Amino acid sequence: MRNIKMIIQYDGTRYNGWQKQNQKDSTAKTIQGKIENVLNKMTGEEINVIGCGRTDSGVHAENYIANFFTDCTLTTDEIEKYLEEYLPKDIVIKELRFAKDRFHARYNVKAKTYVYRIDNNKYNNVFTRDFTNHIPVELNIEQMKKAAEYLIGTHDFKSFTSLKAKNNKSTVRTINYINIIKNDGLIEMEVNGNSFLLNMVRIIAGTLIEVGEGKLMAESVETILMEKDREKAGNKAPAKGLTLKEIQY
Repeated sequence: MRNIKMIIQYDGTRYNGWQKQNQKDSTAKTIQGKIENVLNKMTGEEINVIGCGRTDSGVHAENYIANFFTDCTLTTDEIEKYLEEYLPKDIVIKELRFAKDRFHARYNVKAKTYVYRIDNNKYNNVFTRDFTNHIPVELNIEQMKKAAEYLIGTHDFKSFTSLKAKNNKSTVRTINYINIIKNDGLIEMEVNGNSFLLNMVRIIAGTLIEVGEGKLMAESVETILMEKDREKAGNKAPAKGLTLKEIQY
C-alpha cells in the first residue's frame, strides 16, 4: 500500500465545495468526488481521498493538499497523466508524489493561508469576475487594516462562524496575520491561522468590508469578538472571492 500526496488547483465555481456530502449525486458536484471517481476507474479500487480541510461551495484553491492510499503499481507520472486526461479542466493536479505512510493531509496541518480578493474598481472585470467580489464603492484600506489588528492572536471567534450555538466544539482559534494590500483596484486580504471555523474567513472578510465601507467602526471589531454573537459581525462575503492559497505542515 502506497501513500500518495497531491497538490491540487481548482476553480470551485461549479462545485459544492471539496467534501462529498450525504446526498444524491454528490460525488459529481464536489472536488473530492470528481477525483475519487477518476482514481477508482484507474485503480479498480475504492479510493478515499483525504483532503486538508473543507472548502465552501464556490471557493477556489491554488495549492490544496490531499493524499490517498493505493495498491496501484503505476508510477506517479503515469497517475498524473491519467488524472490530467480524465479530470475536468477546472481541476488540475499540480504535483503528485509518494509520501511517508504516516502523512495525513488534514491531521498534519499546522497553518492555512486564505486570500480574499475584491475588485474595487467601478466596473466589474469580466476576466476576474468568477474569482473576485466586485465592490464599486472605494473601500478605506487603512480602516480595514486597523480593524484587522483586533483579530490577530488567539481568540474565541464565535462571532465569526456559522456554527450553530448548540454545537459544543471549541470556537477558539489563532490568527497569525492578516495582510491587506491594494494594487490597481484589486484588494487582497491574506489571512493565516492555525485552523478556521465554518465560514470564518468569509465572515471576517465581510466584516472588514463593512469597516471599509464605513458601516462599522474599526474599533467595533474588538467588541464584536468579545460579545461572541454571530449577529454582531458583518455579512458573510460571497464565496467566489475566496481562495485557499497555501497549507503549512
